Amino acid sequence: MSVFDEVIDRRGTGCSKWSRYEPDVLPMWVADMDFAVAAPILQALRARLDHPVLGYGVSQTGLKQQIVLWLEAQYGWRVTPEDILMLPGVVPGFNLALRTVCAPGAGVVVQTPVYPPMLKAPENGGLRRLDAPLTADDRVDLDVLGAALRAAGQGAFLLCNPHNPTGRAFTRDELQSMAAACLSAGVAIVSDEIHCDLLFEGRRHIPIASLAPAVAARTITLMSAGKTWNIAGLNACWAVVTDPALRARFAAVLAGVADHVNILGLIATEAALAEGAAWRNDVLAYLQANRDWLADAVASRLPGVTMRLPEATYLAWLDCRGSAAAADPHRFFLEKARVGMNPGPDFGPPGAGFVRFNFGCPRALLEDGVGRMARALAEA
Repeated sequence: MSVFDEVIDRRGTGCSKWSRYEPDVLPMWVADMDFAVAAPILQALRARLDHPVLGYGVSQTGLKQQIVLWLEAQYGWRVTPEDILMLPGVVPGFNLALRTVCAPGAGVVVQTPVYPPMLKAPENGGLRRLDAPLTADDRVDLDVLGAALRAAGQGAFLLCNPHNPTGRAFTRDELQSMAAACLSAGVAIVSDEIHCDLLFEGRRHIPIASLAPAVAARTITLMSAGKTWNIAGLNACWAVVTDPALRARFAAVLAGVADHVNILGLIATEAALAEGAAWRNDVLAYLQANRDWLADAVASRLPGVTMRLPEATYLAWLDCRGSAAAADPHRFFLEKARVGMNPGPDFGPPGAGFVRFNFGCPRALLEDGVGRMARALAEA
């Protein structure tokens, strides 16, 4: 039995995942795993709490050095501590990054279907959203992307890599083509890479900024330990900005808005990167087994539902358009199965007929969720 098989009761703890729906609903929605945090992280937090004062936090030299070491070890990406800015979250990070790199009223290109806060970010900053949908098999349509980038003016490409909700881990060739299109159009890149350490079958994440100095000079990369080590509630992330002028502009936009990070988030992030590699490898193996089990179960037990194997993340993008739930799969499974997932349309127009399903949970919960869904379809 794996340590990740333990079912932990999270109701009443104030967590978002288990608070949204009624008590009889099994939540399989927000990107939050139902696993206990790695022991080295808990130990570091407990040690810090032994000190009775919890004032404003500041990142210590050791934290940025751990980030530098991790980026080189995992991706072969060499940056310096000076290239790194600490932030309280990736979502405020990309919202403020867009305000840094975009001219007033410029366009922001997003690859739909995509993480809902990315769809809202352009409007939040008074910018225009330009959709460049992925193909039907979740690939990049370079003609569509290029046209959108050319229409963006002095705008930005808001990249999600690995991609949420499709689970694509973009290849080097794809990233090089996307980067070249951005450079040709004179468009900056803001890259959300929060799921970068959760790739399957031995794949290695490729930060788009690592491709070439010319790409890095126009890129703000956002990363966090939050998803990989299940510490998203501690609100800590980092930005890598290798161009000094761009970094100074971004820091000025962050000032007074998002330039302070939860002190416990800083502690947990350093512990995760310094001592959490073994836990990450173990959870990745468990997630891959869950993914494979889910794919088999969808094919054999959920008639009319299809699932393409995600290459990364613990999120499955379920196509329900051929099933009895086709009209509104989120509502169907919520009402008939009491399983709460993310509605596909929240990810943009291509999401109609889809739901996003979180398999980052003990196998028992995964089996319960699929069983509920199978019974609902059988009775429809």
